[in-house]
Amino acid sequence: MVNKKKAFQISRDTSATNKNSQLSARKFSVFYGKNEAVKSVTMDITKGAVTAIIGPSGCGKSTFLRAINRMNDLIPLVSVTGELSIEGTNIYSKNIDVIALRQRVGMVFQKPNPFPKSIFDNVAYGPRLQGIRERKAVLDIVEKSLVRAALWDEVKDRLTENALGLSGGQQQRLCVARALAVDPPILLMDEPTSALDPRSSGRIEDLIDELREKITIIIVTHNMQQAARVSDFTSFFYEGNLIEYSSTRRIFTMPSDKRTEDYITGRFG
Repeated sequence: MVNKKKAFQISRDTSATNKNSQLSARKFSVFYGKNEAVKSVTMDITKGAVTAIIGPSGCGKSTFLRAINRMNDLIPLVSVTGELSIEGTNIYSKNIDVIALRQRVGMVFQKPNPFPKSIFDNVAYGPRLQGIRERKAVLDIVEKSLVRAALWDEVKDRLTENALGLSGGQQQRLCVARALAVDPPILLMDEPTSALDPRSSGRIEDLIDELREKITIIIVTHNMQQAARVSDFTSFFYEGNLIEYSSTRRIFTMPSDKRTEDYITGRFG
């Protein structure tokens, strides 16, 4: 079986990107039919940092996030223009293996979506898909992933139980572990705590903090306090446009655009 982890080869030619960027958009747009949902976005996302994407509902932030692992391909009539690259490789090139790309760019959705399988099988799913069959190797990956997702101590004696029996917060951390099991360099998180109670949300935020620098995290959030707490950089989207993108400290203390200031201070959104 082909090892899908190696099927998506990333070029090391970073001439088109900033030195420390891992993902670069150049005049990148996403269309739903004739509607331009993301409008000519140009930005570089720093490797090993947490980048928050904020903005009101319908501003294009989740559409842009899903474009990074081509989840929008599953929606009829979606098209893109411009370029979206990971370390110099345009992920919309015709020769890109999309399945392999999605293994290299993990995603955690707004609502926990564990498979109706055991806790163990949820985490082992990706490695097995990559062709890893040796039991000890799979066991090691499952344990490591659950430890990284701060869930191991809670489930180590319940690995054969159905994942749907976990609490909502545990299910979301299981989904993080499932994404981490294929060792992705990039992790996308689309409102990962919006369906969780404050305690579970705090655990997900702690997890983001523990993972920073090890992998690149891009998080969409409506929660301004969360964006300020967890991210190194923040981008503000409005009506499909990238209005402002800078360090989180600067965005929240000295925004350069009045629309950004109005949004983060609650005047609209």
